[in-house]
Amino acid sequence: MIPVCETISGQRLLFVMAAEAEYGPQLRARFAPLMTGVGPIEAALATGIALHDMALADALPDLVVCLGSAGSRVCGLGEVVQVASVSWRDMDASRLGFVKGVTPFVDHPVDLPLVTPLTLPTARLSTGANIVGGDDYAAIDADMVDMETFAVARACARYGVPLMGLRGISDGPGELEHIHGWTALLGLLDERLAAAVDGLEEALR
Repeated sequence: MIPVCETISGQRLLFVMAAEAEYGPQLRARFAPLMTGVGPIEAALATGIALHDMALADALPDLVVCLGSAGSRVCGLGEVVQVASVSWRDMDASRLGFVKGVTPFVDHPVDLPLVTPLTLPTARLSTGANIVGGDDYAAIDADMVDMETFAVARACARYGVPLMGLRGISDGPGELEHIHGWTALLGLLDERLAAAVDGLEEALR
């Protein structure tokens, strides 16, 4: 089934999210997302298949919006941030002479720039397959972390569709204690992400 796009300011937008826990009542009132599942493999599979089917139907979106939660020791808890660029912290072929973060034999920079149409603050994002907490942040060259956006970006690049990212900061300072340390602020982030989505109508005119 072809995913549902929302028309905002005459443009067709595909919203992409990872987990139902992040998809609260305020966001539910605004759009029906492509729900990928958690992690870069699930995100790449779901987004790639969806865009493939949309391309066959000559129905590719004008813009993909990947949104959800993120961890950060730099951005404030509860803050909503636009993704300026995204990198892949899992990729390390440096023993073969490749730059860390660059996929061998694929032409992409370490930091993939995303579109940033809103007036919200921007920050650099790192995607990986691990939950980051505590001292782990010191090894990551980015302002915030998630588990899906780079994978979504690669799928979008394959089909020539621009991508923007919106992340609400759910955790980061100190050690992350169990799943409740992630979910505690998701209700607030639902409201703030929804407000950011509302800003797209004017930003995309």
